[in-house]
Amino acid sequence: MDTTRRMFVGMSTAAAAVAAGAAPAASAPISQAKDKFWIAATTPCDKNYEFDAAAYAEQLAWWKSQGADGVLVLGTNGEGPSFSVAERKKIAETAVKHRNGLDLIITTGTANFKETIELSQHATAIGGDSVLIQPPFYYKNPKTDGLLEYFRLVLAKLPASTQVRYYDIPQVTGVTINPAFVTAMAEQHPNFVGIKNSHGMADEFEALSTQTPGRLNIISGTDNNMLAALKHGNGVILGSGNVYTRIVAGIFAAHRAGQDVQPAFDKLTKATSLMAANGYSSNYNAIKYALNLMMGSDRVNMARPPHVPLSDDEKAKLRAGVAQLKTMV
Repeated sequence: MDTTRRMFVGMSTAAAAVAAGAAPAASAPISQAKDKFWIAATTPCDKNYEFDAAAYAEQLAWWKSQGADGVLVLGTNGEGPSFSVAERKKIAETAVKHRNGLDLIITTGTANFKETIELSQHATAIGGDSVLIQPPFYYKNPKTDGLLEYFRLVLAKLPASTQVRYYDIPQVTGVTINPAFVTAMAEQHPNFVGIKNSHGMADEFEALSTQTPGRLNIISGTDNNMLAALKHGNGVILGSGNVYTRIVAGIFAAHRAGQDVQPAFDKLTKATSLMAANGYSSNYNAIKYALNLMMGSDRVNMARPPHVPLSDDEKAKLRAGVAQLKTMV
């Protein structure tokens, strides 16, 4: 199927999804506040590595019940690049259908602008609240002019109402940015609303937060910059939110109540240290297994290769860790 035909089919699927009740009108109104807590959501797969829509619906409902404001669909923790274009559309549609009032950021970036446009148009059509686009990540260290041209091509094909965010994760993409690039994006595109910075460098995050237009939402994608983001009135998109949802929500509750957030943040630090001692790591199979344990689910939830399945010993350690974690939340 050529790209033009696939885009037409994709948009027809999007329209059908909206007609079936996936449009945002079927959900509670979404707040436009910038200091939100989004989860960098994992994407559940069965033992054959196929997307499990029912499990995703359960996860979304659980995260909402634990205090999350929103979810990032198909980001790094969501294994976005591991899914085909057709699969990514299905996953996004499932998220919209089962959003439970969550603010949905849908990751739509690919290594080429044609498919990025296709996925971004689809995310907009089905009712995603915004899109998150990483730079084309095959060619490393591109010139700023080339990067700006890539995003010009993409945004020119999107409705002016589509809120666009830039995904800054150079350890994966090999593309670094600076405040001047972010400012240029804001000046050239009124619907460019901010970035997710997942580099984890405190000085860099502070510069991006203070040397770019104030209307932008400079979101932290790492725990260590969470308090800095809150200080500037911005939010977070965290992989830790998958399992420590209620603890992170507690940090935001303290922030919104005008209280000292440090005690709540210290609780998160204690929880992450506890789980690390029990083998919890950035292995996505560990995240998915621990999430199932927190939810009380016995579903199979596999990460796609090249992520390696857990051994029986690793699972046993994680069960011990989660049992202790549950006493903290």
